[in-house]
This record gives sequence, C-alpha cells and structure tokens, in this order.
Amino acid sequence: MFISVASGKGGTGKTTVAINMASAAEGPVQLLDCDVEEPNCHLFLSPVIAERIPVTIETPEILLEKCTFCGKCSKACRFNAIAVVPGNAMVFPELCHGCSGCWLACPESAICIRERAVGVVEKGKAGKIDFVHGKLDVGVALSPPLIKAVKRESVMGGVTIIDAPPGASCPMVAAVNCTDFCILVTEPTPFGFHDLAIAVETVRKIGVPFGVVINRAGVRYEELYDYLGKEQIEILLEIPFERKYAESYSSGDILVNVHPELLPEFSDLISNVMKRAAESRR
Repeated sequence: MFISVASGKGGTGKTTVAINMASAAEGPVQLLDCDVEEPNCHLFLSPVIAERIPVTIETPEILLEKCTFCGKCSKACRFNAIAVVPGNAMVFPELCHGCSGCWLACPESAICIRERAVGVVEKGKAGKIDFVHGKLDVGVALSPPLIKAVKRESVMGGVTIIDAPPGASCPMVAAVNCTDFCILVTEPTPFGFHDLAIAVETVRKIGVPFGVVINRAGVRYEELYDYLGKEQIEILLEIPFERKYAESYSSGDILVNVHPELLPEFSDLISNVMKRAAESRR
C-alpha cells in the first residue's frame, strides 16, 4: 500500500502528517522523503543511516570529429538541451532529462552517453520505521530522477508513506504518480485554498484517489469548506490550530509521541486511507 502526502502550498503541514502517520502505523511501515530539494523528515525521526547510494542520469556528449551538424539531435530534444550551429554543437547538461532521444536520432553515431551525478539516496532506520530520503546535489535543477530513485527503494509488504515535494509541478507528480492514495494537506487560508485547488486538479489528471487533511483547523475560512463540499472531496482529518502543537513541532517533536490525544486520530487516518485505497482498486 503506497500512500502519498502532498500539498499545493509549502508549509501547510505535509511533513507533519507524513511522520505522524508513520509513527502511528501498526505493523511494517516505510517512510520515503521525496522532497529531495529540502528533505526534513530526518530532523524529526533522527534515523540511523546505513547506506548511501549515488544517483546519476545519462547525459549526451557530442563527438565533434564525427558530427555533421545536421541538427537532428537538437530537433529531437524536447527540452532544448542541445544547440547546433554551423560548425559546432553544444550540450546544456542542466537542461537534459536523460531520455537518450538525441542519441537515437543521431545518424552518424556522433553522440556518446556520460553519467552525470544528481544526488544521493540515503537509507536507514528510525525505530520501527524504514527510512529513505534523497538529497539533490547543489546546483542541480532536475529532481524527478532522484525522486524516482527514492521510490525504487520501497519494499513490499506493509505501508509505504511518501512525503512529496510541495507544489503541483513535475517533482510532485513524480512522487504522487502510481500511489494508491494521495492525502492533500491544506490550511484554511486564501493561499492554502488557492494552491489546494491546483493540486486537486493535478491529482485528478494523474488518476490517483485522494482526500484532504486540514491543518491549523479552527480559523474558519468558508470558501475552502464550500469548495470541498461542492467538489465532493472528503475531509479525512482536521488538526486543531493550537499553540501546544506548534511548539512541539518547532522543537522537533513528533506530535503523537507528546500529545497522546492525537494518536487515535492518526491511527484512524491511516486506517481510513487504506480502506479508501482498497476500495478504489476494485
């Protein structure tokens, strides 16, 4: 069972939901932190890292002595990573997505493939939780290959919780795609509502069933609740807007460990989500 936790807006409490679900889960559980640009689950869980795996992507290198400068490689590249001008051909590695389309398009076999480092995957344990996260190298703009590498470290059996990157662009899609259920975390504010609507549209397009968790609930923002009712989106959980929870989070504490009244709430959340995911498979 793969459960992704996403949000349109950063800072809504996505990581809070992911780590507390993992801590409240019964049986085998794995937490994958796919926010590879700014991973932060480890700050709460303090896992013991046992393995580090470098991650690379394939990047073209043009052999100018064989190149006829026909431009077919440039035309085949959807990401404008190759420019061909009379007498020269240039590769822009930071734009390359590693699809190897240029290599296939070259009629002169004038392109060879080199491996380019993009980051590292780290694996370890945090108590009962099997933990995996990715760290994108400084200056690397392309995170989906590293996110996919983190997801490849998932293990069969039990529950796998994926902490997705914020937003609704390619990194979020790479993390949420092919999961059994997606929890969208939002807050009752105009910004939270605006970005939630974008995330809802994205998740619907990729065909993953979803529900919503409202963090900092208590400040009633009617437009958000009206939207959820109109779109028939289930509210899975509302986390109260209370100072004690904010203080615990800012101290690096896991809420279910220091506020026992929240443990049954997150236990029910993960049970409910697993039930919804199983129903969607039928």
